[in-house]
Amino acid sequence: MTDPAKVRRHAERIRELVASVVRSQIKDPRLGMITITDARITADLRDATVFYTVLGDAAAQASTAAALESAKGMLRSTVGKALGLRHSPTLTFVLDDVQDQVKHIDDLLAAARNADAEVQRLAAKAQYAGEAQPYRVEDEDEDADVEDAESGDDEPRGGDRR
Repeated sequence: MTDPAKVRRHAERIRELVASVVRSQIKDPRLGMITITDARITADLRDATVFYTVLGDAAAQASTAAALESAKGMLRSTVGKALGLRHSPTLTFVLDDVQDQVKHIDDLLAAARNADAEVQRLAAKAQYAGEAQPYRVEDEDEDADVEDAESGDDEPRGGDRR
């Protein structure tokens, strides 16, 4: 069984190595404005998944994916040498769609904000269906008379009883 902390360290190291190699050694013109966001590696340290984002449209994303596929061998050998493992992990590149999810969540939050504002606007104009005070309120004078009648004694309270 592999130590989870060791797996996390290797995944972080893979992310750093791939980002460094992509920035400095890959000279493919198809490679767009890329950011390596995350890397995950299996517990047996054989397969690594590298997540990346690309600034641009779908064409830029497709060309960057092709550039990464063509450079996969060089990246794998660089990662294998740097990690010093018996087997170099295979690299799989996955486009990270965080930006799309962020935009979707922002749209949902804006819709919720608009719905809340509409509810507040309607609530400001609302009136009670019945009376303003729907509960029966007894006067304090009636409460004192009822308590005296229930106690049955005419003596003032706090006096000496024998």
